[in-house]
Amino acid sequence: MTFATRTAHLKPEGAYQVLAQANKLEAAGREIIHLEVGQPDYATFENVTHAGIEAIQAGKTRYTPPAGIPSLREAIAEDGGNRRGIKFTADEVVVSPGGKPNLFFPTLALVEPGDEVIYPNPGFPTYEAMIKVAGGIPVAVPLLEENNFSFDVAAFDRLINEKTKLIIINSPSNPTGGVIPLEDLKHIAAQAQKYDCWVMSDEIYARIIYDGLTAHSIAALPGMKERTIIVDGFSKTYAMTGWRLGFGIMPSDLAARVDLLLTHSIGSTAHFTQFAGVEAVTGPQDMVDVMVAEYQRRRDIIVDGLNAIPGFSCQKPQGAFYAFPNVKETGMNSNDLANLILDKAGVALLPGSSFGDYGDGYLRLSYANSVENIQRGLEKIQKALKEFVPV
Repeated sequence: MTFATRTAHLKPEGAYQVLAQANKLEAAGREIIHLEVGQPDYATFENVTHAGIEAIQAGKTRYTPPAGIPSLREAIAEDGGNRRGIKFTADEVVVSPGGKPNLFFPTLALVEPGDEVIYPNPGFPTYEAMIKVAGGIPVAVPLLEENNFSFDVAAFDRLINEKTKLIIINSPSNPTGGVIPLEDLKHIAAQAQKYDCWVMSDEIYARIIYDGLTAHSIAALPGMKERTIIVDGFSKTYAMTGWRLGFGIMPSDLAARVDLLLTHSIGSTAHFTQFAGVEAVTGPQDMVDVMVAEYQRRRDIIVDGLNAIPGFSCQKPQGAFYAFPNVKETGMNSNDLANLILDKAGVALLPGSSFGDYGDGYLRLSYANSVENIQRGLEKIQKALKEFVPV
């Protein structure tokens, strides 16, 4: 069977592949500790859940405008602007079922075949996939451990040129947990203006940040609002992964074009889900703070535990909920090591190579799980490596 070449490069996302493997082992009676999926273990906050239920009971189960109901777009514009020190309007907001449409559709609206798109590596696999689907040329900028997994600014300067149409950044980062410092953001912004590029800023983890740090938005820098697409959503901040609710904030002309792509693809986001989103944004925020404080506690536990495993070395992530240990001293590539840990230790995690070539030699572990499971997982990993991978 022959398929269109625009899909030839597509591969499954690593998290879903490993989850499927882990589920098969569980179905066969194995106990598996899940540290592979980037999903909060918290239930959706009670006030948000009730708002969704009440919306269903009130008959909010109809089609909506493709870009979202006005009350949600207005709430996102106000909240998103207040958090970033910018003024947004509702016509700059596009609501979508999850964040990915607001990654894909602005890329489709902006990138012509042959345009170059700079993106982080290791990074979220959808970045490279969507660039290629749009006919663009992916240009990887490495995220270096010695630079706290920020952009390699020197490499970025070598790679950006007149063919660059779009720069993708993600801070805090999946999979590294790194945060791009303000000075680096200023440098990226200056280059984007020099070469007249767009910037897509994936800020899905922007509120999951530790140690009193701030994840600055490049959109807030002078001259950047009119060339920046902010991608954000409700999955991580409000533990709403299954509600499928995300959004983009971008110049209104681009938002109108993305609206058309939504119209002719997904149609609209679920009606009642959007009312839950209004409550999430406008309601109490104390549970977000509680959740982030707990993630920071878990971060410290998992980093200390990983650094106690021979052959592992792990920096302390500044945001998100992923640890990204260097495992090069084990002598194994990350894919083989991840498979061995799943098979012998019963711990599901991801090889760094799932996030690009620069991720090989690393593993990604999600600490959006209980302290008990994290500690048991670390013990199982250490025991299995001692037996099967003497360092």
